[in-house]
Amino acid sequence: MDLTKLGAREAAALIVEGRLTAVGLTEACLERIAARDGEVRAWAHLDPEAALAQARACDARAPVGPLHGVPVGIKDIMDTADMPTEYGSPIYRDHRPATDAICVAKVRAAGGVVLGKTVSTEFAHRQPNIQTRNSHDPARTPGGSSSGSAAAVADFMVPLAFGTQTGGSIIRPASFCGVYGYKPTYDTIATAGVKPLAPGLDTVGTFARNLDDIAWFGAALSNDEPSDIPAWSGAAPRVGLTRGYEWSQAEAATVEAVETAAARLEEAGAEVTEVVLPNAFAELADAQITIMRVEATQALAWERANHSDRLSAPLRGLLDRGAGISVEVHDSAVTLARKCRARLAEAFAGNDVLLTASARGEAPVGLESTGDPVFNRNWTLLHVPCVTIPFGRGPNGMPVGVQLVARPGAHQRLLGAAKWIATRLGV
Repeated sequence: MDLTKLGAREAAALIVEGRLTAVGLTEACLERIAARDGEVRAWAHLDPEAALAQARACDARAPVGPLHGVPVGIKDIMDTADMPTEYGSPIYRDHRPATDAICVAKVRAAGGVVLGKTVSTEFAHRQPNIQTRNSHDPARTPGGSSSGSAAAVADFMVPLAFGTQTGGSIIRPASFCGVYGYKPTYDTIATAGVKPLAPGLDTVGTFARNLDDIAWFGAALSNDEPSDIPAWSGAAPRVGLTRGYEWSQAEAATVEAVETAAARLEEAGAEVTEVVLPNAFAELADAQITIMRVEATQALAWERANHSDRLSAPLRGLLDRGAGISVEVHDSAVTLARKCRARLAEAFAGNDVLLTASARGEAPVGLESTGDPVFNRNWTLLHVPCVTIPFGRGPNGMPVGVQLVARPGAHQRLLGAAKWIATRLGV
């Protein structure tokens, strides 16, 4: 058995049954990292002995939670009391927080092994500090800002990892790397102890290689009783095919993936209808950019005032632009977001989920950028839950995902529909 190929739920069950040890699983992950991370560069900090000490402690006690003995990757904008947290910035090199972020504390409380810190771009914006590679092609980006988490899960270094999304930092990397990425409804997972970029947008989410692991991890973080995603009951899901106002920016690979998925689902019995979003939604992407710039300027005011020379040029530019936005322009963007959230029922038009693009196309060549979040900004601003399903390959053989979106709070419906859909798509 290749232990690195185990899903989190399967591994946890084997540990409880005594057929696998936390040490054995952790050693397998560390060996995979040692063999592969020189090329992929997914990890910002790794202390193998500390990870093994946690695993030995798991093996020495009765299971304490659903993640008992399962290694988890922690995005390096999340505070950890026992290892550095550098936020992807040289300003915080060797920074040691006094406490864990709440989401990290919940992993420990659920019995998880905090394996290490995965690479984040600078303060979870776009600029890579460590240039993480896509495991499918090291000349291409894995996406960002959750670069290391997506790459580590895709390369079988760890079964679960955290991401955060302010624009498109979970859904897009998952699509580029060919894994499942899940952004729950805004504020579902506490952000205390997570370095803020734009607090009105920042959302903690997860990466895994199967949907049941996404649900299992989410339940552990919410203190719910973990279980598999229940089978979809009754009629097939109602799916709204949503191209959106940015559709002209979709590359051929994404157009093919979304339209092929819609056709297959209709053949499988799903009710698929074209959904045209309300006209007001056409301005949401610009509103998200405005709000992000203003909030980032506030969140990173100290760093801008005291260490501007150690910020990247793209981030300095974002903060300078944010500082120049008037109160009236910012208030107008916030008002538009509220109005559009109030019209979500109209946008869903009786559908269980919306089917749309995860990213423009395949992961682009080059490591200086992490790709364009054009197909994610709106949904992040609307605070709705989203999941990427890995589906299809582009012209260069790279993964291409499709995105499902649900109403705020409809996590079970989203994951249930996603599992039904993924099964019918053969993934």
